[in-house]
Amino acid sequence: MDLFDMVREQNIKKDAPLAERLKPQKLEDFVGQEHILGKGKLLWRAIKADRITSLILYGPPGTGKTSLARIIANSTKSNFVQLNAVTSGIKDLKEVVKEAENVLGMYNKKTILFLDEIHRFNKAQQDGLLPYVENGTLVLIGATTENPFFEVNNALISRSMLFQLKLLDEIAMKKVIHRAVTDVENGLGMFQVHLEEEAVSFLCSAANGDARKALNALELAVLTTEKNEHGKVYISLEVVEQCLQKKHIHYDKNRDAHYDVISAFIKSMRGSDPDAALHYLARMLYGGEDPVFIARRIVIAASEDVGNADPNALAVANSAAQAVQFIGMPEGRILLAQAAVYVATAPKSNASYVGINKALQDIKNKDIGGVPTHIRDMTARRMENNHSKVTNDNIYLYPHNYPNGYVKQQYLPDSLIGTKYYAPTENGYEKKIRHRMDYLKGK
Repeated sequence: MDLFDMVREQNIKKDAPLAERLKPQKLEDFVGQEHILGKGKLLWRAIKADRITSLILYGPPGTGKTSLARIIANSTKSNFVQLNAVTSGIKDLKEVVKEAENVLGMYNKKTILFLDEIHRFNKAQQDGLLPYVENGTLVLIGATTENPFFEVNNALISRSMLFQLKLLDEIAMKKVIHRAVTDVENGLGMFQVHLEEEAVSFLCSAANGDARKALNALELAVLTTEKNEHGKVYISLEVVEQCLQKKHIHYDKNRDAHYDVISAFIKSMRGSDPDAALHYLARMLYGGEDPVFIARRIVIAASEDVGNADPNALAVANSAAQAVQFIGMPEGRILLAQAAVYVATAPKSNASYVGINKALQDIKNKDIGGVPTHIRDMTARRMENNHSKVTNDNIYLYPHNYPNGYVKQQYLPDSLIGTKYYAPTENGYEKKIRHRMDYLKGK
């Protein structure tokens, strides 16, 4: 690198966006991702010991994939080369391989290739990497926002360790923002920034775990706001709203608004109002609520409020909950909307919910007695029959041997004979259940 290259790099760094300038240079400065980078975790140990093997980092934008690669570059004694799959091709890859072979032959040093956006390489380009990863010429670090199981060749995956980076939580986001406004050398510390507490919370929520998005908005807010009479830059909620180009709604995930909106959402589904359900769903999504939390509430409502009036509601809600975790946001909003609308428009019954609560109360407060002899475990029945006279009362009648798969016999303990826990309604499919139960009981 000559003098002109050094000056150019310094100028680029000086004029780079805040998110670029703040990228951590060492492991101790990295924020979040404790599930893979916590002290003592596998990846943490590998970086510290400079024993990196081929790996693929995947996760949403702004979670630190490139920053992690930069930390590895600063920590390793290996030759480190960076390519971006968008602007690079086979020709660039061949040049890296040639350099790697020379470095290995002359200095006995491995070459780590960081390939950003690896999913942009087509199958042939990915296949071109394989021989050199396999023979140890290259140690590959691939980064992608896509699911690597769909976008990266199986052969590369089988030779790499996979680490998933997750969206930053509020605590991690606040650490990033705090560093941005206090770091004088690389951050905004020289501006003496004062951030309104509501502005910080909204910035964390609206960025939805994307540190780059939060830092870009913060930098814009600071650079476009004049200092006050005390020489400080005061950043209000209104300024942050303008910079994010997103309206603030009163929704704090840890306070009353959270409980009010989720309560309204559940009651709207229970009350068969799909429009209101979609409104409150949109409020929560816009406010940055965890979609998995929302999905859990829909699953609960599908059983508690719909129940056997439409057994498919639980299947739809549960499928949506699983799919949301698989697909993620923003597409996950469609799945949540479908499930919420299904539950809201389904016939309603809380008979199972009421029944289990009543049964639990009896367990707690009544003398419930023992299990009737004829429906106990076979071994227990044999032992008891050896010591007592065999009667119709202690012989189990197998229902499938009788018409309609039903025969009248006692199932409840003696002390609870005649107790009713489940009372099917006349709503939806449960009406059929009620009529069948009445028919079997001879009503």
